Amino acid sequence: MRATARVLVYSDDANTREQVRLASGRRPAADVPPVEFLECATLPAVLKALDEGGIDVCVLDGEAVPAGGMGVCRQIKDEVFRCPPVLLLIGRPQDAWLATWSRADRAVTLPVDPVEFVEAGFEGVVG
Repeated sequence: MRATARVLVYSDDANTREQVRLASGRRPAADVPPVEFLECATLPAVLKALDEGGIDVCVLDGEAVPAGGMGVCRQIKDEVFRCPPVLLLIGRPQDAWLATWSRADRAVTLPVDPVEFVEAGFEGVVG
């Protein structure tokens, strides 16, 4: 097991980034190492972090502006070699088909439910 799991959290909203941190906690599951968060509020910051490497999971806010997480997800799936798994935060369950279009690995609705979030974002993905 690695010493830490690096999780990139992208949202223009600091409250959404905080929900993600609080939902996962420092160690979201017994089979997952402690989590280290890298928060990004802009698309250039996301692209730079992914270019530098070492990201285990991306959590992208589908409601972010001006670059929404769905478009960001599709872009990084096309452009980043060995793109890490992506958990997409969607505004409503009806947007699940858009998450599929974006090629997100998993999706959960906002506000973040801690149990749903950990199961979707970490179960079998990091470890």
